[in-house]
Amino acid sequence: MTGDASEDGRAEENGWKELKIGGFMDRAGPLLAQRRNGSWIYGLHTDESHTNPAGVLHGGVTASLVDHAIAMVAWEATGRVPCVTVQVDLRYLEAAKAGDRLEARVAMRHRTKSLLFLDADVTVSGKAIASASAVMKPIRRTSAPVSDQTAEKQDER
Repeated sequence: MTGDASEDGRAEENGWKELKIGGFMDRAGPLLAQRRNGSWIYGLHTDESHTNPAGVLHGGVTASLVDHAIAMVAWEATGRVPCVTVQVDLRYLEAAKAGDRLEARVAMRHRTKSLLFLDADVTVSGKAIASASAVMKPIRRTSAPVSDQTAEKQDER
C-alpha cells in the first residue's frame, strides 16, 4: 500500500490508501484499502467512466470490487497464498452513481482444507447497494505465471 497521491489528485484521505495490485483493478481503480476496527475495508472512487448507458454505475464495477475485496481477504486468511474465485453470487440492492465511493466489507463464513466461503457487503455512504457470497480456492503455483514464461521463452531466442 502507498499513501501517494493518485493520478486524479486525490491523496490519502480519511485513512484510505491506494493498493497497487496491477492488472485490471489498476485500470478500474485504483483499489483503496482502509483498516477499521481490526478489519480491512476496500473501496473504489467512481466517475463517469464507470457508468452504463442508463447513467448509473455499471454492475461490473461493483462485481469487480467485490471479487477483488474477497480475494484480498482470502489471500490474508491463507497466509498470502493466491486464491482464485470458484463462485460468486452477487445481489444488487440499489443503484450507485458516478462520484460515489463504493466500500466493500468482507467476512469469512467457513473454511475447509481446500476452500474458503466468504460474504461481502458493498455500501455507499453507509447505504447497502450490493451483497455477495463467494467460494475461493487457494492455489499453489507450480511454475512461473504465463507472462513470465513468455518472457523466458523470448529471452531464450
